[in-house]
Amino acid sequence: MNKQMRVWGLLSMTALASLGLAACDTNNKPSEESAASRVGATDNKLVKLRIVWWGSQARHDATLKALDAYTKKYPNVTFEPEFSGFDGYAEKLATQAAARNAPDIIQMNPNWLFEYAGRNQLADLTKGINTNDIDKPLVESGMYKDKLYAIPLGNNATGMVYNKNAIDKLGISAPTNGWTWDQYFQFGKDTKAKLAKDKYVLMDATSDYNMYASYQISQGKGYPITIDGKFNIDKDTWLTFVKKYAELRKDGVVPPAEIATTDIESDVKMDLINNDTLLMRRSFAALFPGYDGVKPGAYTLVDQPRGAQSSGFLKPSMFWSVSSDSKYTQEAKKFIDWFVNDTEAADILTTTRGVPVSKKALAYLTPKLTPADQLQIELIKNVGPDAQPFNPGAKGWSNYTTKDFKDVGEKLMFGKITPEAAYDELVKKAKDYQ
Repeated sequence: MNKQMRVWGLLSMTALASLGLAACDTNNKPSEESAASRVGATDNKLVKLRIVWWGSQARHDATLKALDAYTKKYPNVTFEPEFSGFDGYAEKLATQAAARNAPDIIQMNPNWLFEYAGRNQLADLTKGINTNDIDKPLVESGMYKDKLYAIPLGNNATGMVYNKNAIDKLGISAPTNGWTWDQYFQFGKDTKAKLAKDKYVLMDATSDYNMYASYQISQGKGYPITIDGKFNIDKDTWLTFVKKYAELRKDGVVPPAEIATTDIESDVKMDLINNDTLLMRRSFAALFPGYDGVKPGAYTLVDQPRGAQSSGFLKPSMFWSVSSDSKYTQEAKKFIDWFVNDTEAADILTTTRGVPVSKKALAYLTPKLTPADQLQIELIKNVGPDAQPFNPGAKGWSNYTTKDFKDVGEKLMFGKITPEAAYDELVKKAKDYQ
């Protein structure tokens, strides 16, 4: 895993180089024929695969279209899709997996991989899927204890998405890459001064583990939960963070708690940036096509604010994994191989899950990339040179980072607890995981 983290800084440059070189490099060897084309067409057994994912409407639409294309190609395989926004996805999947009723094919968050693989809830994908066209570090990101449990679906980077059109109309200078946390907070205050009372600038990150993790690591304090599972929320850093957001809440820079807690990321109507409640939020490059699909040309991306160090990191956008309880492991592998490697799939999916991981698919798509696609790639390029090491989440801590941290943060947002008492509660809850 340490090796994986060291090579992440090279990952985006490798992927980006393939944009310009893959199509014209005469030394490149043709990739192997996909497993799906070798075996899928000869297998006539009727199969229905349950498949689950989260994401924007653009991702939903593209994925459903891809499933239809696969069934047209291999009529013996049909799908039972389940999809939603990110909110609540982790809890539902955990419940299904615990009951041994998880879907056959699972869109897996990199932060959860060790949790599920460590509990033997995922099938071994080491054989049966062609990964020769994917950068080795990216393939290794789906490994746990030398076995492959997840196939990466896209390159990704953390950043901030904001409504550039709205900010331009306000006459506010747009943020630029390399900005600091002080500039970020000041941008919120300056912009709020020109907004209506019921409009806000920034998202309240008091209950957002990922945003706090970015803040703490940028202060040189490391990740709040270390990769080896140690509690590391620095008290002074955390108190500074939540008290700053309390000040922003009081000044109307971020929404009040009763509005902030209604947010459903990537939802067309409930995402607070999509419904024009606020102007900026933390996001990922891979989610950007969904935002652009809601308001074409309105949004753009900038990197996350910096402290003494950078706060951004690179990661696989997400994975496909297969449940260890699936009765159709081989069929699921064939589908994943097609999804990742086939140019027909690339044509349908474009960048709805991030920059494609297959060099062949990326080279094929390059002439067709939209301005929104280019913005994804630009963010990855900007974050890459001094990206923080990616922490996929320590085994056993996923419930703490997705639920407990959020619950304590929301109590603080609603004024039901003091910052000091909230920190003590975080410490107390962490003891159940150590």
